[in-house]
Amino acid sequence: MKKLTAALLALCCLAFFSAAPRANASDEGQYDVVIYGGTSAAVTCAVQVKKMGKSVVIVSPDSRLGGLSSGGLGHTDSGNRAVVGGLAREFYHRLWLYYQREDAWTVQPMPRENGRLSPNVRGNDNQTQTMWAFEPSAAEKTFEAFIDEYEIPVCRAERLDREKGVKKSGAKIESITTLSNKTFRGKTFIDAAYEGDLMAAAGVGYRTGREANSEYGETLDGIQVKHAIYHQFEGFVDPYVEKGKPESGLLPRINKKLNGQDGDGDALIQAYNIRMCLTNDPKNMVKIEKPENYDPLDYEILIRSIEAGQKVFMSFTSMPNYKTDSNNDLAVSTDYIGGNYDYPDASYERRDEIYEQHRAWQQGLLWTLQNDPRVPENIRAEISKWGLAKDEFAENGNWSPQLYVREARRMKSDFVVSERHLRYLDETARSVGMGSYNMDSHHCQRYVAVDEEGRATVRNEGDVEVNPGAPYPIDYGALVPKKNECDNLLVPVCVSCTHIAFGSIRMEPVFMILGQSAGTAACLAQDAGVSPQELDYAVLRKRLLDDGQVLEYGVERPSVPAEKLAGVVMDDKDAQLKGPWSSNNVCSKFVDSDYLHDDNADKDGKSVSFPFKGLKPGRYECRISYPPHANRATNVPVTAKSSKGEIQIEVNQKNAPEIDALFTKIGELEVGEDEELTVTVDAKGSNGYVTVDAAQLIPLE
Repeated sequence: MKKLTAALLALCCLAFFSAAPRANASDEGQYDVVIYGGTSAAVTCAVQVKKMGKSVVIVSPDSRLGGLSSGGLGHTDSGNRAVVGGLAREFYHRLWLYYQREDAWTVQPMPRENGRLSPNVRGNDNQTQTMWAFEPSAAEKTFEAFIDEYEIPVCRAERLDREKGVKKSGAKIESITTLSNKTFRGKTFIDAAYEGDLMAAAGVGYRTGREANSEYGETLDGIQVKHAIYHQFEGFVDPYVEKGKPESGLLPRINKKLNGQDGDGDALIQAYNIRMCLTNDPKNMVKIEKPENYDPLDYEILIRSIEAGQKVFMSFTSMPNYKTDSNNDLAVSTDYIGGNYDYPDASYERRDEIYEQHRAWQQGLLWTLQNDPRVPENIRAEISKWGLAKDEFAENGNWSPQLYVREARRMKSDFVVSERHLRYLDETARSVGMGSYNMDSHHCQRYVAVDEEGRATVRNEGDVEVNPGAPYPIDYGALVPKKNECDNLLVPVCVSCTHIAFGSIRMEPVFMILGQSAGTAACLAQDAGVSPQELDYAVLRKRLLDDGQVLEYGVERPSVPAEKLAGVVMDDKDAQLKGPWSSNNVCSKFVDSDYLHDDNADKDGKSVSFPFKGLKPGRYECRISYPPHANRATNVPVTAKSSKGEIQIEVNQKNAPEIDALFTKIGELEVGEDEELTVTVDAKGSNGYVTVDAAQLIPLE
């Protein structure tokens, strides 16, 4: 292993610091695997195909390889890094090797701790160390080193002819042609782009927007008002061009109202932005100029949010060499909310316009914060310390050319990954990699709401940041289309899943993992003479494990499906709530997707009731479920009531439930001819946090 690492270090040094030209493909040809896309998933897929001895080409619509990983997203949203294996982990290891060199630290002295590189590394020794915070240029060099080492042909800046560039015979793709009339023939095709253009042009079913919660039994999909507590306005913000005058019209990109209720599906897309590489080093800084066609009205929402109390406007996450990965933060920030709704199916020309609109918004945001006299002087002084890094993205005016396409199309196949799979409520039988990050959606819209004083005010909607509870497997079925639609295509980026499941899957390490798995499946299917849909999973699984992929994590299921429990069970999502309750899922075990807690505040008037109806008359054992903890109340009032009687007890929620560590018995009660029984948990008078998960009735006769 030491020899391998030394060889890798030497190879990386050669690739990083030599003047060798990039690998390019200019000739049409026949390949075993044709990959469309220039993302990190495209690179790991191509490397895997070459490692398995087959021919491959990357047809990239972009000039720069690596997608977001080399496009400014240097602060890696990794979740649990223990489940990042295979080529994805090798990528982050190679970055660690890169930053071991003194000459990688062009501006900043190498940070050291006990003689070793200290910033943001993970590993037990020099063979397992990884780097998770890096400059865009370092990431690009790392991807290019993979390309050079494996001699992978790359055809750059070649956009698919989406109207007539996909030639099929039955359900099989024979070739793809780009707008410059280059044609690539292949046995298997991989769509590894963020947009899913090849998938769509091949006639594979997909969807955009947000599903209703009811469609797949989810809790976090669709319209989200209840969960939209982060990146939210801090107070009253007048929505009208002239304050207090509805007749003056709404400020830009604010909807008149919500078009639905919490959990309803819609066509809205979570916001995009451009990850900015900023610096406060004067020697390497490009000053932020006022954008052309700057309109102060676009930033009136920013000024009013400042007046309401906003003090933070973007993240400044540190990268090497005094640079940042700067992302959206709080109510008005780098996310251009509402500016991307037509992006997934838009023409290339329209997508270019959308990119420019996002760039102009962010440039104008920075310029306003640095120069507008209405911005408090202390904020102007602080933001004025920052500018674009001169030595990054020089070919694009120091702005990343990669729009952060957080979500576009999502394939709709026979297997659809949902929130229930991430929470282990539904089975994932054919793991090809793992995810672990929060189910994370940025805001989808701004709308006019009514505050407690009856005033029209602006609110953001759509943000969700909920941990799934544990690392989870991703099923192979999410990578393959329906066989009758296309039987020689794999899709490792625009995978078959719901909006909220994609919110967790859409992290760059996961895309690299799935890219490698897609390449493996393509090669094994060819070897077996079958379609990817028919590939024996046992064969695929063995090869993935042999190549270092992590397919399971060995954790206990954090949640228990209600339908697998005895008797009659009602989960908290179906309960009746009085007063404000918050949901959580960090403690196990619990029933279904989450549980409620009272925030240990404003306890009077707070209760959760489980109204069971349609019960068969007779005697039942009544139980409640709650996750215990040292901060819980010891005197939680619980009542069970029917027409035949009533039970009142106090429950000590510091103690673990005695039945399967999930339920506590509260007594036995008769159900009468009205077929009804209600269990109620009250917060009033309790001396700590009160949690409520589910109620269970066990028939005794």
